[in-house]
Parts: sequence; C-alpha cells; structure tokens
Amino acid sequence: MKIYADHAATTKMSKAVIALMTECMENIYGNPSSLHGPGQRAAEVLAQAREKVAVLLGAEPGEIFFTSGGSEADNQAIRSAALSGKRKGKTHLISTEIEHHAVLHTLKKLEGEGFEVTLLPVYEDGIVRVEDVKAAIREDTALVSVMAANNEIGTIQPIKEIGALCREAGVIFHTDAVQAAGHIRIDVTKMNVDMLSLSAHKFGGPKGVGALYVKKGNPLFSLIEGGAQERGRRAGTENVPGIVGMAEAFSLAVEKLEEHKAYESGLRDALIAGLSKIPHARLNGDRIRRLPGNVNFCFEGIEGEALLLLLNEKGIAASSGSACASGSLNPSHVLLALGLPHEVAHGSLRLTLSAENRMEEVEVMIKEITGAVEYLRGISPVWEELEKGERDHVI
Repeated sequence: MKIYADHAATTKMSKAVIALMTECMENIYGNPSSLHGPGQRAAEVLAQAREKVAVLLGAEPGEIFFTSGGSEADNQAIRSAALSGKRKGKTHLISTEIEHHAVLHTLKKLEGEGFEVTLLPVYEDGIVRVEDVKAAIREDTALVSVMAANNEIGTIQPIKEIGALCREAGVIFHTDAVQAAGHIRIDVTKMNVDMLSLSAHKFGGPKGVGALYVKKGNPLFSLIEGGAQERGRRAGTENVPGIVGMAEAFSLAVEKLEEHKAYESGLRDALIAGLSKIPHARLNGDRIRRLPGNVNFCFEGIEGEALLLLLNEKGIAASSGSACASGSLNPSHVLLALGLPHEVAHGSLRLTLSAENRMEEVEVMIKEITGAVEYLRGISPVWEELEKGERDHVI
C-alpha cells in the first residue's frame, strides 16, 4: 500500500484543475498585455481568475496580485511594509519564532539594513499570545507578521484578535496563510488583515503560482522590475494557465472546506490517538487549535530522518518538518521554539492528511510507525542509556 501523508509539503492536483489548465494552455495562449484578440482573451481570463480569488478571500479584485508562490508573496509584503514604515521613521518589525523561513530570512536581511526585529515566543502549545503582540507594539512599529497556521505543527493563530490590535495601533498586519488557505475559513475583512500570502500547490493547485492580498490603501513596492504587469507591482508576463488553475483549485477547496475539515479531523484524531500509545512520544502543538490534517510527533531516542527512510521503505511518504528545510541537519526551529531540547526535536515526524486519505491508511501508519520506532530504539545507544537510567527521559 502506498500512502501519501505529506500534503503540507504539496498536494495533488485534481483532474478538474488539470483539465482546465490544459484547455487554457491550448486555447488561451495570448499575452494578456497584448492589444489583439488572443491577448485580450487572455486578459479576460486573468481578470476572471482574479475576481474568483478575491471573492473567496472576501476581498476586491484590485486587491489581489499574482506571484510565483507564497515565498515571493511573503517577501514582497514584508519588504513593502518595511520600506513604507522607514519613510515615516518607523523601523521596528514584529513577527514570531515559528514563522516560515520566507518570513524569517526576509526579516534577517532587513535587520542588516537597519531595521529592528522582535520575534515573539509561542510557548509549549505553539500559540502566539495576543497580549505579547500588544506589549511588543511601539510607536515606531511598521509591521506585525504572524502566520495564520504553522506549516510544521499546524497550530492556528489568533489572527482576528491580532489584526484588531494592529488596526487600532495603526500598524500594518501581514499573515502568511500558505498552510491555512483552502483548509480553514479565510475572510480578510473579518480577520482584520492588511496583507495575506497564499500558494496554489498547498490546496490542489499547480506549483509556481501564488497570490498576495493587499488591502486598498496599503503600500506595495515591486520586487521584480521590468514591465507594468500586475498594475506595475510585479513585472513579468503572468502565468495565465497557472493562475486559472489556482483559482479553480481554491474554489473547489473552499466549496468542500467544511466537509473535508470534518473528515480530515477524524483521521487526524485517530492517528494522534494511535501514536500517543507509543511510550515517550509527544504531540507537538495545541491538541485542538490545529489544522484538520496535521499530526506532528516527537519520539524520544530516535532520529527523524532514520524514521522517514524506514517509512518510505514501507510505502509511507511523510516528513520531519518543513519541506523547505529538508536538507538541513539542524533540528526544526519551530520545535525548538516550543522548548524542546535538540536531541528530542531531532526525532520529529510530520504527517499531513487530506480528504484523499482513508482510515485504513491511518491504521497502517500507526502499525508501521510503532514498529519503526521500536526498531530504531532497539539499535540506539541513546535509548539504551535512557532505559538504563543513565540519562533522564525528557518525554
């Protein structure tokens, strides 16, 4: 049995999305910036996709800008808010310790350009405290950026409350909703969001395309210079088939959101219950306030990479954390932010489910993961020391 349990890394496109993109590639081949018929037909399709994405977010079409994905959207949002703030003498930026590297690395670069960055803690449950955000906001704060849901541990943040705080303080509020969009309800107005990033391949769309919502009146500066595409905010001919595919995938995801949420939560809870029976295992992140398909565990005494290899041999595709950091030998910065020691954070496993998974797959995963953990502990000198009492158990 082949089991795909890495939907947070990327999702499979539906046949409906593939068919629509194929039709677009075959028939809507014009450049949307051209004035002739084929170009104007492409421009019309582009406008329709923009309107569809806007409606799904509770926004206006003029507030949607298409990008190459979530990382570009994050970069553009953060740099735009920072540059705008600097012009007003505001050089303080606030975010959290568990953000995606697209956010953290951008902030690190901005530090080198003279900005001051405050990274807020998330505590053991992986949730940002609204009162911490309030305490961190200063007169020179230009931006607060807090992700809607974490890509590793799946914790859902109090975005609406944080947004209200920022709105009251006159601070731009950005949220990285790459993991949230298509999986939990998003409404930029109700969430008090000024900027929001999303990526198509996280909800059944194609890779290499995303979107950035920017509330009317907020600044947006170009990262890519060239033509006047995206109303002068993002040069480069638009990826019309990709954008059409993203809009359709987003629409399908939102249409079945509640149905999928209930189903995936059932799978998730069964998987958590089964893996919790493994001795010295820990669920990472809040048990309730998490994405419907996210399960993230640490197993003491083993290496996460070794566990992944064993599971892959059994036909189970999973991950040890963010796919964007899979080549790193360092433990997850998210797990370290929860207060886990390095040796425990190294033994993490992320399983992310979708409506395509089945309960029998969950049962197989519980069985195979339990066996793999037992095997790895059996050959681990660290585990032997733990069992002999030469080291203290952390979990």
